[in-house]
Formats: sequence, C-alpha cells, structure tokens
Amino acid sequence: MTALARPRDGRMIGGVCAALAKRFGTSAKTMRVIFLVSCLLPGPQFLVYLALWVLLPAEQGSVHKGTDAPAW
Repeated sequence: MTALARPRDGRMIGGVCAALAKRFGTSAKTMRVIFLVSCLLPGPQFLVYLALWVLLPAEQGSVHKGTDAPAW
C-alpha cells in the first residue's frame, strides 16, 4: 500500500476518492461510486470526506510545473 496523499492528477473535486483508490488498489471511479452509495446510508460520510480533504496532504510534485494552475 502507498502513503495516503491526494494526487495532483485524476482528482475530480478534492482528490479524496482518488487517494483512497490509489491506497487500496482500486479505480477512482469505483471509489466514487462506493462513496455515493454510502451517502444513501445514515452517517457522517460527507463530513468525513470534507475532513479528509482538509487533513490529507497533497501529493508532492505537480503535473502543471511552471504554471499557476489551482491545486484543488
């Protein structure tokens, strides 16, 4: 397993699902579907997503080197 960090490429909103997919060896699309289905269940899934977005570090190295592209 790799270290948990939000990747610079392959992210849609915050990169949390892409980071979790990379960590557990599945596709980002699968992780996004799992998250959306889990939102139908009672619980703090959305708050956990927001917390991970804030707490997880961004992956080192940028795809957009030399540009002022936003990191989100």
